[in-house]
Amino acid sequence: MAKISKASGDGVFAVLPLRDIVVFPHMIVPLFVGREKSIKALEEVMGQEKQILLATQMNAADDDPEPDAIFDIGTLANVLQLLKLPDGTVKVLVEGASRAKIVSFTDRADFHEARATALAEPEEEEVEIEALARSVVTDFENYVKLNKKISPEVVGAASQIDDYS
Repeated sequence: MAKISKASGDGVFAVLPLRDIVVFPHMIVPLFVGREKSIKALEEVMGQEKQILLATQMNAADDDPEPDAIFDIGTLANVLQLLKLPDGTVKVLVEGASRAKIVSFTDRADFHEARATALAEPEEEEVEIEALARSVVTDFENYVKLNKKISPEVVGAASQIDDYS
């Protein structure tokens, strides 16, 4: 296992195929894992860098997805917490770190493993972001004026937001 290096952007990671969920960078999500291959992948990364590649599988009903049944864009995530439950499943708390593209799967049999390349986050125009944020706050202010159930203090809190990521 290797972390994605900033110089090359390449690495080999255990892959955790996900059903019915897409994890994005900066999301913190609890996942319940029951498949044997997925549990082995998590055990492997817990002894290493605690990084795993989360990729959504194309068919949620597939209990053992083949590599071609897993989307090739996923999220490199850090495992924050792992808890083994009495029924044999595992609850894992992950935080998405960055987007990654699967280049190829390795021949590892006990769990899915893939070579991946980090994808750069698109740079947004700062002026455009600020204009959109002002527009959203203005629309929210108008909404609060129409909806008497929302406290006007909420508008003040919304207008204080300065990090639009």
